[in-house]
Amino acid sequence: MLTLARTTVARTFSRSLRLNAAGGSAALHTLPDLPYGYDALEPHICKEIMELHHKKHHQAYVTGLNDAEKKYLETSDVKTRINLQAALKFNGGGHINHTLFWKNLAPSSSGGGSLKEGNLKDAIVRDFGSVEKFKEQMNATTAAIQGSGWGWLGFNKGTRKLEIVTTANQDPLLSHVPIIGIDIWEHAFYLQYKNVKADYLKAIWSVINFEEAESRLAQALKD
Repeated sequence: MLTLARTTVARTFSRSLRLNAAGGSAALHTLPDLPYGYDALEPHICKEIMELHHKKHHQAYVTGLNDAEKKYLETSDVKTRINLQAALKFNGGGHINHTLFWKNLAPSSSGGGSLKEGNLKDAIVRDFGSVEKFKEQMNATTAAIQGSGWGWLGFNKGTRKLEIVTTANQDPLLSHVPIIGIDIWEHAFYLQYKNVKADYLKAIWSVINFEEAESRLAQALKD
């Protein structure tokens, strides 16, 4: 069975292109609502960042994806379609990654930052030695990304282990099942943390939705 990432990619592109080809609306992708208020992650991520990140940046990826898909379907010219691949990848990846990211977070008052006993914690301790060692390695790997990108805790279907990997720009994670993703683009932290990535990465663990991560791992283990 396809991994969560591959399933999401397939749904994002093949479904929309199929419906468009059948005469459906070109604007099939929409900005998902956040499962909490814009100020719910404070003081760890401020309201202003969340509003800009969601309303402006994520919306831009949705708009760009819809536009690229519309142009793709309006032409049968191979060169034109090839030229559109970059826009489809960038905007489609941005939409996929951020849709995962919002669910990846939760207010501290709703359990954000709390990793309970269970399969996820057991797997983290098994594969990284301890929860703290995992966070340190995840933060170091993510902080080391040159330019913009994402840091991921992913499940390797081949080894059946959790691994820390990165993707550049808005590339979606396709090699692993995404369990936890951290956006390290400046728009995710700069207004609050300036250029100090380490402070942002330290703070975000207080609002990581480990319950969602547990659910993703459980699904990956079933596939």
